[in-house]
Amino acid sequence: MPVPSRKMQGFTLIEMMIVVAIIGILAAVAYPSYAEYVKRGNRSEGQALLSDIAAAQERYYSQNNRYITATGDIAKLNASTTSTTSKYTLAVSSVASDGGYTLTATPQFSDVDCGNLTLNALGARERTGTKKTRDECWR
Repeated sequence: MPVPSRKMQGFTLIEMMIVVAIIGILAAVAYPSYAEYVKRGNRSEGQALLSDIAAAQERYYSQNNRYITATGDIAKLNASTTSTTSKYTLAVSSVASDGGYTLTATPQFSDVDCGNLTLNALGARERTGTKKTRDECWR
């Protein structure tokens, strides 16, 4: 009488190691893209903060014939010095040939690619980071 053979069930160690290696390779490729996507989303919050304050500056100018040029006076604009989720803090200053004011949004997260985002009264947009161009930081 023949002995019934048992079917093996489960995975071998080699199969498991191949799966782990594939997942590791996919994660190594996907994580940097994801991290950049998150930073780009955070930058849009800083850009929105600068645009909102610039609009408030123009309203203030139309009523008072001057701009706010000190961070301590931002309350006169009925505005906050932090973005909605506190990812950026705002500073305002005035330098030669900036049209009246320069707004600076400082990230509260690590963003060495773009650094601080700036916007002045003339609408000129800049960044302090050197790894990305101005257009890449402001898209």
